[in-house]
Amino acid sequence: MITGRFAPTPSGRLHLGNILCAMLAYLSARSQGGRFLLRIEDIDIPRCPEHLTRQAVEDLRWLGFTWDEEPLIQSRRSGIYQHYLDLLTEKGLTYPCFCTRAQLHASVAPNLGDTQFIYAGTCAALSPDEVRERMKTRSPAIRLRVPDREIAFEDAHCGPWRENLARDCGDFILKRSDGLWGYQLAVVVDDALSGVNEVVRGRDILSATPRQMYLLEQLGFPIPRYAHIPLLTDSQGRRLAKRDRDLDLSALARRFTPEEILGALAFSAGLLEEPRPMTLEGLIPLFRWSSVKTEDLRLPDFTS
Repeated sequence: MITGRFAPTPSGRLHLGNILCAMLAYLSARSQGGRFLLRIEDIDIPRCPEHLTRQAVEDLRWLGFTWDEEPLIQSRRSGIYQHYLDLLTEKGLTYPCFCTRAQLHASVAPNLGDTQFIYAGTCAALSPDEVRERMKTRSPAIRLRVPDREIAFEDAHCGPWRENLARDCGDFILKRSDGLWGYQLAVVVDDALSGVNEVVRGRDILSATPRQMYLLEQLGFPIPRYAHIPLLTDSQGRRLAKRDRDLDLSALARRFTPEEILGALAFSAGLLEEPRPMTLEGLIPLFRWSSVKTEDLRLPDFTS
């Protein structure tokens, strides 16, 4: 049986891009007679206050979403993540990293943008004595050693994708120096333990998938089917973001019904020939991955 999920980060009110992702994940799972789960990815605890978790759940229910288990809350699962981190450490796959952000910026390794770096392996070969000495002044992050090999997969919506972990991302963080858990470890463990075998999410996460596949492999978990969807943009082609309060439900719910919002999103995605009110249940028989557009999606005129 297919088990899909939606996993929002409650750092702000859900916006239309989040709802589009939830809708396509839901329709894909339900159209195959599958299960649908909700997970709250609040591991960055300072940025994810509890009231925003409650609001996200209320927003999804208002739109008509249902899920087959109680929502899984990541901030309550630290002991589980530690167990799997320990397993990786026992296999010799992790090491402590004492690099500061300034040092990462100064690295000779090429970077992937202003906030992403291909880690140069600066701390990968520290001796036990060097580790003990550095721990006197700084708490380390924990990184995963990655192999110099290519990981490839066939995305259900985007097609083939491949990445050399050593060349394209470098050893990546599993636990931050402030004690908070890294996204890659938490998402892999939670998907596996929840039985998720279909992951529908935004195309901005596509490049992280080979890292997660490698983690799944090392932990002995099966690899799910991945489908990365196009991003929803505004009329200027700008990606929607919570921090900009772009078309979030606090404003939309005062102007439109759930059916109007869902119908407009279904039209933008390519499931309807025109925007018209639709329920989630009404969209299930209309869902086909072949109908979902592959290019970035523009908001329909109803939101202007």
